[in-house]
Amino acid sequence: MADVYLDNSSTTRPYPEVIDLVSRLQSEIYGNPSSMHEKGVEAEKQIEEARRQITSFFNNREDEIIFTSGGTEANNLAIKGAALRNRNKGNHLITSMVEHPSVLDCFRYLEENERFKVDYLPVNNKGLVDPDQLKTLVSKNTILVSIMHVNNEIGTIQPLEEIGPLIKNLNPTTLLHVDAVQSFSKLPLKFKAWQADLISCSAHKLHGPKGVGCLWAKKGILLQPLMHGGGQEKEMRPGTENGPAIAGFGLAASLTGANQKQKAAALASLKLTFYRGLQQEGIDFFINGPPAEESAVHIINLSFPGLPAEALLHALEERGIYASAGSACHSRKPEPSYILQALGLKPERLESALRFSFSCYNDEQEVNYAAAQTADAIRELKLITS
Repeated sequence: MADVYLDNSSTTRPYPEVIDLVSRLQSEIYGNPSSMHEKGVEAEKQIEEARRQITSFFNNREDEIIFTSGGTEANNLAIKGAALRNRNKGNHLITSMVEHPSVLDCFRYLEENERFKVDYLPVNNKGLVDPDQLKTLVSKNTILVSIMHVNNEIGTIQPLEEIGPLIKNLNPTTLLHVDAVQSFSKLPLKFKAWQADLISCSAHKLHGPKGVGCLWAKKGILLQPLMHGGGQEKEMRPGTENGPAIAGFGLAASLTGANQKQKAAALASLKLTFYRGLQQEGIDFFINGPPAEESAVHIINLSFPGLPAEALLHALEERGIYASAGSACHSRKPEPSYILQALGLKPERLESALRFSFSCYNDEQEVNYAAAQTADAIRELKLITS
């Protein structure tokens, strides 16, 4: 069988239509979108079309989208931009212990260099924050709360429909930022029910090009730009826009978001097929985070006690199966995942954890093969190490 790619939380294979569009625009519509001549106007039209495609997920508020270089920059602009611009309202910030590094590192920067007070919410063994605990922390000095929608390593879906209104009831001026990089166009963004003010998204997680993302900032939200030097993107993100990549982002979002419920059901079925396939093989393993039926449709994190994750990853790669030992942003580092540590897992589970993540390019035959090969690899490694 051909390679089975199960690392879609790290990045996804671009749609052929996206590749074709980006390639065509690179060679045909290469003008600077800020130029007033025809070539520039053509390039600007492509960007505005992408803005329309993306804002269809945000009630068509095109003036509320800021294009960035990806989810990391979107998170930085949302968190640092909101905190620094609104520090006259207070100096207190809240996030959780299981956020993406691009979120946590922003809060650490603000705490260490800008003297903000930051509370880091712990999570339970499913990776969920406790709204009741959050309730005790929000005060008149809280200017920003950042809670992700879907966790990138364990697939936990945070209860934002409860968290958002709770925050606004306690302090209507507190801003809510949501990192939706793992869920945008895959799961419904109930931004009105969440009462969210800022939402970060990324293209390469949904079969779009790398190096492009966006921040949705509700009209009236004030941010301090991180860079200076031009008037692009409402002076929030200066620099000549990457028009072809932005256009590819818009197309990828539209293609991924079409028939969203059916696609989500298909991904959930693939994940459960893989999980049940491992169960049928009779090998010992544990699920980390929520039960398979409760987590995001495309992510499952499993531990295989007694086997180092790195050894199993290499064994799977030899069989043409590609998974991950955690977030791509820190999977090359030797220490165990801080997200799994936050769940309170024992060392043997921390050291043997792998993430499998699925996309529309996977099918049932592939995941059955992957389950069988994973089981064979585990048996082989245990024979070698016993």
